[in-house]
Formats: sequence, C-alpha cells, structure tokens
Amino acid sequence: MPPLIDLILQGNPVERHRPWPCAIVDQTGWVAAAGALADGHWTLLGLWGEANAVHMALLEESTATVGIVRLQDLENSYPSIAQYHPPALRLERAIRDLVGLEPQDIPDPRPWLDHGRWGLRSPLGQRNEAQPNARPYEFLPTEGQGLHQIPVGPVHAGIIEPGHFRFTASGETVVRLEKRLGYAHKGIEALMAGATLNRAVQIADRTSGDSTVAYAFAFSRAAESALELEVPPRAIWLRALMAELERLANHLGDIGAICNDAAFALMHAHCAVLRERVLRAANTAFGHRMMRDCIVPGGTATDLNDEGALALRTLIAEIRQRFPPLVELYDNTASLQDRTVGTGVLKPALARQYGAGGYVGRASGRSFDVRRVLCYPPYDRLSFEVPVLNEGDVNARIWIRIREVEQSLSLVEQILEQLPDGLVRTGIPDARHAREGVALVEGFRGDILVWLCLTGDGRIDRCHLRDPSWFQWPLLEAVIEGNIVADFPLCNKSFNCSYSGHDL
Repeated sequence: MPPLIDLILQGNPVERHRPWPCAIVDQTGWVAAAGALADGHWTLLGLWGEANAVHMALLEESTATVGIVRLQDLENSYPSIAQYHPPALRLERAIRDLVGLEPQDIPDPRPWLDHGRWGLRSPLGQRNEAQPNARPYEFLPTEGQGLHQIPVGPVHAGIIEPGHFRFTASGETVVRLEKRLGYAHKGIEALMAGATLNRAVQIADRTSGDSTVAYAFAFSRAAESALELEVPPRAIWLRALMAELERLANHLGDIGAICNDAAFALMHAHCAVLRERVLRAANTAFGHRMMRDCIVPGGTATDLNDEGALALRTLIAEIRQRFPPLVELYDNTASLQDRTVGTGVLKPALARQYGAGGYVGRASGRSFDVRRVLCYPPYDRLSFEVPVLNEGDVNARIWIRIREVEQSLSLVEQILEQLPDGLVRTGIPDARHAREGVALVEGFRGDILVWLCLTGDGRIDRCHLRDPSWFQWPLLEAVIEGNIVADFPLCNKSFNCSYSGHDL
C-alpha cells in the first residue's frame, strides 16, 4: 500500500486547512482508503459528514502521519466505509441520522443517534423532513436453545448516564451484548453552528463532563491551527498541567470504582478521597474543580499563582505517600484478583483494528498515545513513559491506570519546575477567510479529535468532536462474551466509556 501522504497528494488539496493536509478525492480514492483501513495499513481517526460532504481522518502509525480525505458535492449517498472496515459502522449510522447522507451497502442500516423523537430527520442536512412517529428499535435476532434476554437501562440504578444494554445469555454466561446509545444526545454540533469561538469552546468542554479540559484543549488547538495563532509559552504549559490533573482525578476514581464493582469498597473509599484531593487542589489552582472554562483559544483564562502551585505540590506529596499502599492492597487481595484477572479480555488484534486508545488500547498491546506519537507541546520537552500490557483483561486496564497515575505525578512535578513566566493569553485575530483546523489531544480515555471550519468573520461554520468512546463501546460488546452476567459491571467500568461524549 502506498503511503498515506501519496493518497493526499493525488487529491485536490484543501487550502487553509491546518496543521495536517486535507484533500478532496473521488470515489476511487475514497474506496482505496477504505481498503487500506481494512488491510490494517492505516487507522481510522474519525468519520463525519456535512449536508453534501463526508470527511475521513486517517492515521499512518508507522510514520505518525495524519491526513484527511473528503468526498464532496454529494447528493444523497456515498460508498460505505463500514462494508470494508467495521469500526466505521456506527459513525456512518450517525452521519445518516444527522445529515441525511446514505452510506451505500452499509452492513447495518438501523438508525443510531436518532430515536425518532427529534421532530425532523437529518437536522444538520439540507432535507429537514418531518419525523414520523418513533418505531421500536430492532435489536439483532438471537437463536439457540435455552437462551434468554436481560434488558438493562436506559435508566440505571446509580448516578450514571442513560444507555440500554440488551444481554442474551445461556444460564449465567453472556453470548451476546448489544447496546443502544443516543439517549444523551444534546445537539452539540448544531449548537456549534454560528457560535463565536468563545461560545464554541464553552460548548466543547461540556461535551463530556469528565473530560472538560481535554475537549477545551483539543478545540482550542484546532482553532489556533486554523488561525495560525501562536499561544504564549506559559499557557501551553498550564494546559498540560490541567490535562494531567484531569487524568489523575479520573484514573484514581476509576481504580476505586472498578474495585467497588468487585465488592471491595475499601479501595473505592480510599481512591475517592484521593480523587477529591485532586479536585480541591484544582479548584485552588485554577478556580474550578473540573477546570471548566479554563482553556480558551489563544491560551488560558486563568493563571497559576503561588498559592495554587503550593496546593499542587502538597497534593503530589500526599498521593505519593498514600497511593503505593493502595496499589499493594489491590495486588495482594486474592479475592479481588480472582474477579479481575482473566475477565473481559480484549484481544490485541481487535484493539488495533478499532484503533482503541487510552488504557483500553494500551492494556491490549496498542501503545498509541498522542502525547508521544505526535509530540504536541509541551510534551515534546517532558520525560514520561507510555505503559503497555498485552493481557487485555480488567486487571491489565487497572494496572495501566496505576502506571499512568505514576507518570502523571511525575509530569505535574516537571511542569511546575519548568513553568515559564509571561502572559497566558493572546488576542484572536480576524479570520478574513474561511479556514479549517484539526487537532488530536490525549484525554484520560484516549485520543480526542476536533475538526472545525471557521467562516470569514471567525464564527463556527461546522465543528465535529469525536470521543474515544466511539471506538471503545463496540469492543465492550466483544469482551463480555463468554463471561458471566455478574462480571459485566467490572468490564463496563474498566472501559468507562462516555455516553455523553459519544452521543454528541
């Protein structure tokens, strides 16, 4: 297969698209890209649509090359990528629901985000037809002697976002899990249209509340690329500091929650205390526990003073003292290990095929980390390791989180030591021309993609945000097969996919 850059060069280049190249291709080039995905040469980073165009972001991991191909001037349909590459399936179903373009020969024609309750079809398309009455969703048929179904959700017993899980089981053994999502659809991409950059970044960092820093970071980098805007050095380092604090809080919370689903509440309690310590330190340092609205195009909306820096150094010292005994407790509790080791195994080949990011992919041998592979600043000047395991079970996903906590502690210390002085925000220049920008940022779940198109007056014409959960939710269905129903909470929490980030 020729390099990805060759496909880009064969197409018509899109001007004012940064930082990675974008090319308009014909259907032959589009299908050629699908074949390269199917053969494992490239990884699918994203697939999204407009009223008359579809875009596909691609990664060539061997060369760390990112490129975007586009089919445009479409009327009603385009060649399905999913018929060649299954990870594209739900993305294509979402494109059809949102913009009305039909993927030709798509393997699964059912709706995805559209539950038949919007009042109109394809709200982002050109043909906003009235929506007929909602019809029952057709789950995949099951056949076999002695099988029974267990419906769970969309309303759950705990404080959790809505999603429906349809289990088919033989006794206690799960033979199939099928999910239905879309209940948390918020119309984010519609809200983006026409918004100013200041308003749009607020919408972006509310895409998934536990990743507010990562989304604002990715959106801001995409906007800055489009505008060719240089961010002050201090703001660059402050952004990474916030990102590592967000990673710490979420990993600590997840480790405890997974153990709690195995009826080991002691770990949950202690990890919850440490997570709370991170959130309080973030509030002292940046004025908000989740650091919401702290990252903006052009830099950051807040600075770090001496009191905030002291709070962060105190936090790091406390976690370094209290976290290792918790790790030892986890590792030496036989009843807990019995529940996590060998449970919910994700095979490395499947992780690679779906481009699984974050702890899901790294626990199954895929070492991709945007901070290391694409080296966006300031990570190009920081020392850290990307932990990788091959077992792919719940235990491995816990250990990846443990090792990433350790790495984030080191990164926070390095950032505080090297944090430069200076301004934290620069002004936004006039756009003058329509421009496009794209960014990848490593969130705690994995890589977050943001693509946007700015109008000539600097407002959002179109913006697409892709959560890592798009490629992780299907894998959860795969790993639960052959496990008992009681192990689903462990598998589910070890993935901790976002409903809100997926549903847009």
